[in-house]
Amino acid sequence: MEVQASKVKARLTWLVMAGSIVLLSACSAIYRDHGYVPMDADLEMVQVGTSSREDVAEMVGRPSAAGLLNDGGWYYVQSKFKHIGPMKPEEIDRQVVAISFNQGGIVENVERFGLAEGRVVPLSRRVTETNIKGISFLRQLFSNVGRVQAGDFLGE
Repeated sequence: MEVQASKVKARLTWLVMAGSIVLLSACSAIYRDHGYVPMDADLEMVQVGTSSREDVAEMVGRPSAAGLLNDGGWYYVQSKFKHIGPMKPEEIDRQVVAISFNQGGIVENVERFGLAEGRVVPLSRRVTETNIKGISFLRQLFSNVGRVQAGDFLGE
């Protein structure tokens, strides 16, 4: 009877150990990626001011999201989620690449944003240099007020 009790005890020990391993493995983190963001090497091929929509589609692919109102930009979004057991999934990383186009379909800027502590943070930005866009007529007019000198009117 003592031999049978030791066998039961050994089986119970193995059962408890196996149950503990299953329970601990159920609580380990599972990471899942959703979406697509082009790599930096691919984005470096996109030339601001010269690449067209078709060029971007060939170099990095078409996005899953585009500008809804005026189709002025393409947006690539990738998120990383962490799942632990039965708890709600938590987003631990998000990257957004925004490629904007002008009226002619030429790349105007390329920006990469990330998620840091719940806030959107610009990670990199390549923008065409222009002084006029976004500045109203009155702002241009008043910005020149201090630059005019009397010699300009006298031809000196």
